Amino acid sequence: MRIFLAEWRKLRRPTLLLGTLGSVIFVTGLVTSLLFLLIDAKTGNADRGNRITREMLQLSDGFTIGFRSSNGLLGLVALSVFAAQTAQEYTYGTLRNLLVRQPRRIRLLIGKYFSMVVFALLSVLISAITAIGLALALSGNAKVATENWFTNDGYTALSHSFGNVLISTIGYGTIGMILGLIFRSPISSISIGTVYLLVVESIISIAWKPASNWMPGNLLSVVASGGSPIGIEDAPTYSQALLRIALYLIGAILITATLFKRRDVAN
Repeated sequence: MRIFLAEWRKLRRPTLLLGTLGSVIFVTGLVTSLLFLLIDAKTGNADRGNRITREMLQLSDGFTIGFRSSNGLLGLVALSVFAAQTAQEYTYGTLRNLLVRQPRRIRLLIGKYFSMVVFALLSVLISAITAIGLALALSGNAKVATENWFTNDGYTALSHSFGNVLISTIGYGTIGMILGLIFRSPISSISIGTVYLLVVESIISIAWKPASNWMPGNLLSVVASGGSPIGIEDAPTYSQALLRIALYLIGAILITATLFKRRDVAN
C-alpha cells in the first residue's frame, strides 16, 4: 500500500493529471461529436470512413458507440502515461532510490502498476461521462431518439461497454509499461509503441490479412467493442480476442519482470 500511495502521488501531479484528463476529454469529445454532427454525411462519420446510422444510434447501446469508438485514442493516452511513468525512473535516476526504500523489485513493480491501473480507471470514467454527456446534448439536433438508452438494456450495455473499454485501456497501458521497462526511455517507449500500433500493424494486416486477427492492437479493439468492431469483417470473437491478448500480456509481463529483477539498475 505504501508503494501504491507513493506512486499515486506522482500520478496526481496537476500537470500530469489535468493534461491527461484533458486529452481524454478531447479525443472522446471529438469522436463522439463527429458521430452526431456528420450523421448524414456520405463520407461517413466514424473510423475508416464507416457510417454509423441514425437507426444504430437509437438502439439501446447507441449512446455508448462514441465511448467505445474512442478506445484506440484513449489506449494511446494510457500507453503513453504507463510508458513515461515507468521509463522516467531510469531517465531521472530515481529507480536506485526507490529500490533502497523497497528492495523487492517485483513488489515495487506491482505497486507502480496498480497505481497506474487506478489512473486508467479514472481516465475511462471521464471518457464515459464525456461521451454520454455529448451524446445526450447532440441527439436533439441529430434527430436521434433516446428512449431506448434509458432502459434496462441500455444500462446493461453501458456497464458492458465500460468494462470492455477499461480492460482494453489497461491492456494498452500494460504494453506501455512493458516498453518502458525494456527501452528505459519515455520518448523511445512511446514512439515505438505508437508507431507499431498505428503503422506496423496496418502494414502487416494489409500484406497478410489473417495476421490482423493476432495483432495486439486489433485484438484490443475487438475487446473494447465487445466483439467485431463496426466495419471490420472476419475479426476474432470477443472471447478469442480476450484470450489471445491475455496470453500475450502474461508472457510479456513474465519475461519483462524477470529482466527487471535481474538487470543492473545502472544499465
